[in-house]
Amino acid sequence: MSQVCDAPSTTGASSKKTAQCPPFGYQLLLDLYDCKPGAADDLTLCYNFLEAIVGVLKVEPQSPPYIFRTDGKRYPDKAGLSGWIPLVESGIQIHTLTPKDFISIDIYSCRQFDITPLKAFVRSTFAPKRMDEQFLERGMDYYKS
Repeated sequence: MSQVCDAPSTTGASSKKTAQCPPFGYQLLLDLYDCKPGAADDLTLCYNFLEAIVGVLKVEPQSPPYIFRTDGKRYPDKAGLSGWIPLVESGIQIHTLTPKDFISIDIYSCRQFDITPLKAFVRSTFAPKRMDEQFLERGMDYYKS
């Protein structure tokens, strides 16, 4: 579905009222510090997280999650997991760093979503002592005519 909207006038001299364009997508970025012991290195936990968060977000996966372990002997400061689940509506990524029990999660969707249940699900899964968040609107000019 395509929506056409007019760009707001930069001069303010427009005689017709213009509609504000909605963003193309929305992205929630979460940084989790001091997660429960072992969570950042738990392949099964992170895989199951990617499978289950799709239901919390109420979106359609395009495939099962993909998840990979970084070789901690070759890259000790980068030891951890990286995973992704592709969505019809975009995708969700997780990256972990085992040495610091740190996890970063990126949730991107081309439709609006409620961040409150997502944050609660993340907290209940990984039990971080601190969680920082950023919420972005993406593609602000996508729908401009």
